[in-house]
Amino acid sequence: MASNVITCPACGTRNRVPAVASGTPTCAKCKKPLPWITAADDETFDQVADSSKVTVLVDLWAPWCGPCRQVGPVLEQSAAENAGRLKLVKVNVDDSPGLAQQFDARSIPTMLLIKDGKTVARQVGAPSAAALKNWVRSNLG
Repeated sequence: MASNVITCPACGTRNRVPAVASGTPTCAKCKKPLPWITAADDETFDQVADSSKVTVLVDLWAPWCGPCRQVGPVLEQSAAENAGRLKLVKVNVDDSPGLAQQFDARSIPTMLLIKDGKTVARQVGAPSAAALKNWVRSNLG
């Protein structure tokens, strides 16, 4: 399974963050929680998302979708603001039609919050940045 390189917002150290881990990623240098942002597809989603011990924010998107490109940076910022409590999993619906069908994503962007393997909140469309951050924050608990 692949990993991403994430720069620690606290100290600037570059860290390799795996897509799948038993805990939550922390900076190798300063030990602060790192934003956990990864991609998944039809084959890897169960490993990447369902095994997570933190709340998973699933972003069902496509590269050609303008509203998807608008919410993407806001979701990444929310993942950074909620490091240690949230894992952002980005799913390109063009490459993963099975997941789009599984989550009944009839339009994109569709965002889901999953806790303990269950969908607890759903957002369709591109709300304002403030509304989207509020949606994430209010559903994290």
